[in-house]
Amino acid sequence: MLLRVKKLTVILADKNQTLLSDIDFSVSAGQCVALLGPNGSGKTVLAHTIMGDPRYIIKQGQIYFAGTVINHLSPEQRVKRGIAVAWQNPPVVPGVKLGQLLAKVDSKKPTLSLVVPFLHRDINVGLSGGEKKISELAQLLSLRPKLVILDEIDSGLDFKKLKEVGKIIKENLLKKKVAVIIITHNGEILRYLKPEKTFIMIKGKIVCKGKNYRTILATLKKYGYKKCVQCSISPDR
Repeated sequence: MLLRVKKLTVILADKNQTLLSDIDFSVSAGQCVALLGPNGSGKTVLAHTIMGDPRYIIKQGQIYFAGTVINHLSPEQRVKRGIAVAWQNPPVVPGVKLGQLLAKVDSKKPTLSLVVPFLHRDINVGLSGGEKKISELAQLLSLRPKLVILDEIDSGLDFKKLKEVGKIIKENLLKKKVAVIIITHNGEILRYLKPEKTFIMIKGKIVCKGKNYRTILATLKKYGYKKCVQCSISPDR
């Protein structure tokens, strides 16, 4: 396995407030793992913790990447090892052209084909929600990562853009054996990605685990997240 999160408990820095409890999951190269949950369930906190955000302190447990514990590594060191993330609300960077950034990060083969219409634009300036998501994916791909975390990459996308983003992830990440953790609230993008494992988080804990994402989506559609606390989906890691 590429990433192993083992019995992870996380607190907020400077406060004895537990944000995540006993989080345990893994993802292998080329595998898609989905992490669902309502707002405030801890999904994004987990992403920040995997990336080494100092605001979140690991009180207990380990994060392994490529067989090595990375708890002590800085965000920069984790990026250099091959971990990358696209956040739900990407920053706007006036004065820096997207094409210039992509060429600088990956001069041998910048990921230009995805974003030809706005290579000349300042990063994320004046782009629609869907265009920003595709721009973020292009920037992420230029890093040539081994593992990517996509935080609400489907947020605010219409059907057409959702399908387009799903195709980009499949063709440029999963088929090239990049591991993908997809964080999502409504789960619609999972119909295009077909994750091998799906987890549901409630109040900082994983309460449901399963292989069949269709069953999980059907359960959520019928009962909502409140039902997940009593979810009977068989565990399968």
